[in-house]
Amino acid sequence: MGIRSVLLAGFVVISSLTSRAMAAESRAARSVHLGYPAPPAVAFSIEMTVRESTAGSYFMAAGWDTGYFGLQELAGGRKVIIFSVWDPTQGDNPEAVTAEDRVACLFQADDVRIKRFGGEGTGGQCMGDFPWEPGQAYRFLVTAAVEADQTAYAGSVWQNDADAWKHLVTFRTRTGGRPLRGLYSFVEDFRRDGRSVHDVRKADFAHAWAKSVAGDWQPLRRARFTASGAEWEAKDSIDAGLSGPGFFLATGGDTTASRPLGTLIELPAGDPSQPPPLP
Repeated sequence: MGIRSVLLAGFVVISSLTSRAMAAESRAARSVHLGYPAPPAVAFSIEMTVRESTAGSYFMAAGWDTGYFGLQELAGGRKVIIFSVWDPTQGDNPEAVTAEDRVACLFQADDVRIKRFGGEGTGGQCMGDFPWEPGQAYRFLVTAAVEADQTAYAGSVWQNDADAWKHLVTFRTRTGGRPLRGLYSFVEDFRRDGRSVHDVRKADFAHAWAKSVAGDWQPLRRARFTASGAEWEAKDSIDAGLSGPGFFLATGGDTTASRPLGTLIELPAGDPSQPPPLP
């Protein structure tokens, strides 16, 4: 082995040790996102398959600039489905928001729980027990109905056994009359206890479609890879790329990046899926 090879090998070892040391000092794995370029939409549907999970994980399938919809693994392995919409105000105290500024719940299924949330903005949250399993694909649908300066967002999940959508909740909030925009997905470590940084979280996102305000369905074949920037997150153990008919996101543990942040990832032409039927 030549001097240059020895130096390069030494650099790789040192870099690896440095990355591990930095991870050891971090409280959490970094949040990673896929942003889907899309026109303003009245419906957004996507299929998500969790590949690796651990307690304190949020796999958010269908997000937009006013809310988010996905699956969580809580302490003790409890699995839930969660749909949240933000108030139109600033601040983190849900009790400080006036009644007229609060998200209104227009519909809730019998087996879900509705509450207020705070801490990262404020708003309305719908949560239900949902024993999802890694390796199983789940399809999510968010629809938007503009009502003057407000928008009603409905969250539904596909039930394979019933071959139909299950409507979980409809929240309405003041938006200035916006439909869905800023479509994205993410994977998050919300345990943040110093140990969670060493656990891998990974999910696939496929067959994403958006129905524009004009009424046409468009496949979402491109996604931009981004990540959060908190000082207490491990910076290097993240990745994104292509996986089967869609994309993947991974964070934590021994994950290594295969591409730089900001990369626009594009699927090959020819998604065989069809736009989903609406409820």
